[in-house]
Amino acid sequence: MNAAAMPSLPTPDLFGCEDIHIRLGGRTILEGITLSVRAGEVLGVVGPNGAGKTTLFEILSGRYTPSQGRVLLAGRDVTKLKLFDRVRLGLGRTYQSPVVPDALTVGEVFKAARQAFAPYLTSFHAEAAAEKVGLRVPMSALAGSLETLNRRKLLLACLLMRRPRVMLLDEPAAGLINSEIDELDTIIRHLAGEMNMGIMLVEHRLELLSAIADRVVVLDLGHLIAEGDPVTVFDDPRVRAAYFEVDVA
Repeated sequence: MNAAAMPSLPTPDLFGCEDIHIRLGGRTILEGITLSVRAGEVLGVVGPNGAGKTTLFEILSGRYTPSQGRVLLAGRDVTKLKLFDRVRLGLGRTYQSPVVPDALTVGEVFKAARQAFAPYLTSFHAEAAAEKVGLRVPMSALAGSLETLNRRKLLLACLLMRRPRVMLLDEPAAGLINSEIDELDTIIRHLAGEMNMGIMLVEHRLELLSAIADRVVVLDLGHLIAEGDPVTVFDDPRVRAAYFEVDVA
């Protein structure tokens, strides 16, 4: 059989979780959650307030340990590994609020990130990462003086220096205007496409997800109720009942 006639093999999952359960404060927050992302793919995670999205990211990043289920990174069970160990294996995460050290300069923030753990990186790595996300501010500028988009770019660049394989982005469009969201769209496309990362994205700006997500999963009251391409999922009656008509109204 020639190469052209050979069937293509499915792309293996890069990162995800299986049958995740967790209770907090005597209440079930997530129950039976299974999802995954492949290299080069953007997976959107949506749902109304209280659906369990943030708790899911806490489990995936290593801040919470599930009562049942497991987290897998490149086929390795990392469920019991702490956050910093997962970072060393190639996991990056950003948060809804782009908190930076206000009193440090941009250059000092990069230096702290370069020297966070061995092997230490050089200023060249910082400059290359800044270029990847389009961060064009003086290294002498105070990080606390940056506007929201540049704060997000700075935090992303600090993560990119370590060349993560997976990125968890928690509401990256929060606080941005439409033109800035368009720029963020381009950055995320670059991370997934040209850098071949797996991206999991929690976002309420559905226009952003519709534009960049390859697949979307919807959580409601701790359960996964829908999964598929954005157009199909956002038109699902269960999703409209749980998300649009309840959360947006």
